Amino acid sequence: IPNADPNALQNANLDSITAVVIGGTSLFGGRGSIWGTLVGTLIVSVLRNGLTLSGFDPLWQDLVTGVLVITAVAVDQVSRGRQR
Repeated sequence: IPNADPNALQNANLDSITAVVIGGTSLFGGRGSIWGTLVGTLIVSVLRNGLTLSGFDPLWQDLVTGVLVITAVAVDQVSRGRQR
């Protein structure tokens, strides 16, 4: 009988949020696009696969992904501040 790994796709939420935020969707609502989300997904997928193939530990991969989210949110905040 096959079984499921309870740790499979443990980081799917982090990767999904990162892809959407990098794609230009604001965490504060009001804007975003499907094309931006697709581009963000491509960027996160390529980055994650590149880090995996380079032999980086999964914890470091999560750290890099988290830094990307923080950077994208900071850029969004700066751009929102300039629009006001």
